[in-house]
Amino acid sequence: MTEPGGVTESRRVPWNKHQVLHTAIELADGGGIDSLSMRKLSQALGGATMSLYNHVADKEDLLDGMIDTLFGEMTLPPAELGWKAAIRQRSISVRLVMNRHPWAIGLMGRRTPGPATLRHHDAVIGCLQEAGFSWALVAHAISALDGYIYGFALQERNLAFGTPEETAVLAKAFIQQFPTLNYPHLAAFTIEHVLQPGYDYGAEYEFGLDLILDGLGV
Repeated sequence: MTEPGGVTESRRVPWNKHQVLHTAIELADGGGIDSLSMRKLSQALGGATMSLYNHVADKEDLLDGMIDTLFGEMTLPPAELGWKAAIRQRSISVRLVMNRHPWAIGLMGRRTPGPATLRHHDAVIGCLQEAGFSWALVAHAISALDGYIYGFALQERNLAFGTPEETAVLAKAFIQQFPTLNYPHLAAFTIEHVLQPGYDYGAEYEFGLDLILDGLGV
């Protein structure tokens, strides 16, 4: 039997939920979350749209599963490290996941948590609590860290430049277009720092992260 789109029932390989979620993530990575639809997802999988509902209840359930899958990509705080090194490693991992999947930044705190999400949060809380943090300080630490991590990732996404080369081009254009006498400090910063070889805005992330971790020392 042939279904719309030319897919033959007998030749279709059955899907599993892992395939559904990872294919949806790939589509969102390529075209943004707004471009993702159940129809496009079923086409990418090579089957009928209704078959998706054997694995996800609806679009909202699909989004929940996608975000939970991304939490599964994040490194949990390694138990063998001290709390600061463990949380640092976890925080670097979270940013890397956000950079791979920038569409997810605005969804992280808005979806119904799944097992990977809950396991991640539980591990972070446990790492801090076992290091001697009070419950109040655990809350302060998570708020400060996640606000910084997600905020930095969002800013990277919204910047007009993404690489050191793009940064240099934009900085040179600024110097050419705006009188340096009117903006002397900005011009000096651009020339003396941003345009120096090897400057990478992304490298600022770990400096700020270390400031927060040092400030949380117990």
